[in-house]
Amino acid sequence: MRMCVAAGLLIALISSGAHAQGDAAAEYPAKPVRILVGFTPGGGPDITARQLAPRLSELWKQQVIVENRPGAGGTIAAGTVARAAPDGYTLLSVSASHAIATAIYSKLPYDALHDLSGITQTGTSKYVVVVPSSGGMRSLKDLLTAAKAKPGQLYFASAGVGSGTHFAAEIFRSMAGIDVVHVPHKGIGEALGEVMGGRIQFSVLPLANVVNQVKAGKLAGLVVGAPARDALLPDVPSAEEAGLPGYKPEAWYGLLTASGVPRPIIAKLNRDITRILAAPDLKERWTAVGIEPRPGSPEAFDKLVRDEVELLTRIARAANIKAD
Repeated sequence: MRMCVAAGLLIALISSGAHAQGDAAAEYPAKPVRILVGFTPGGGPDITARQLAPRLSELWKQQVIVENRPGAGGTIAAGTVARAAPDGYTLLSVSASHAIATAIYSKLPYDALHDLSGITQTGTSKYVVVVPSSGGMRSLKDLLTAAKAKPGQLYFASAGVGSGTHFAAEIFRSMAGIDVVHVPHKGIGEALGEVMGGRIQFSVLPLANVVNQVKAGKLAGLVVGAPARDALLPDVPSAEEAGLPGYKPEAWYGLLTASGVPRPIIAKLNRDITRILAAPDLKERWTAVGIEPRPGSPEAFDKLVRDEVELLTRIARAANIKAD
């Protein structure tokens, strides 16, 4: 009899907890929501968050605030979200740098695979190898010839040690077989400015960040890191055409939150964001700047992060990339 009573109480408690979570999801959000970005304005995580925020505000009738918390390869913002109350009111907009941080930092104030949970991947962007338009280089062959003629004397800019742009360039360097020097900067905007100004010889940056500058002639695009050309830059050869087959790094973006957030709230976030990403006008706006909307399930995004951590850890060890 006592066992039956205990079992009944346990079932009642589980049922009560499930109802409480359901009620929380039904009422969510009941106050403003923050989306933290671990980098300076202008990069993919910032662009995507700022495109989503006003649409979520309109849908939820609650303010959605984007906050830039740059520093330490995005880990300051990630740590803040990992330690936030697990109620879904603090989100994190990330790129591949989130997985990279786990690969290059020996100590982090959070566990990327356990303290943070995926909401959805939001989009992807190809990478482009760019050089100053005034530098005289007009093809990949020109860049490789210059690099091999002066080993260790050409420089490439990145958005920082361990950024996605750093890894995309390291993969490029390795596949091209060139000896070049890495110059990290504080964000994509700064790296972009250094290349456009001719102070740095090249960079490998997301299509979303360089498409307008290449079209305007402020940068020369040498290679799109993909098997085929991109419609936004039809005159820039693909990696296959340029003689670098297999070079196809991908910038990806997504949203995370603290791992303790109730699954019904994560499911609601996923549904609402997926709905927004399916809007034709948003797709048109993102596609115009080189970002492809690509929503998926929370579980699929968690798997992407796990797989990227594994891959990027191998690359970091091979290239001896460390942040501390």
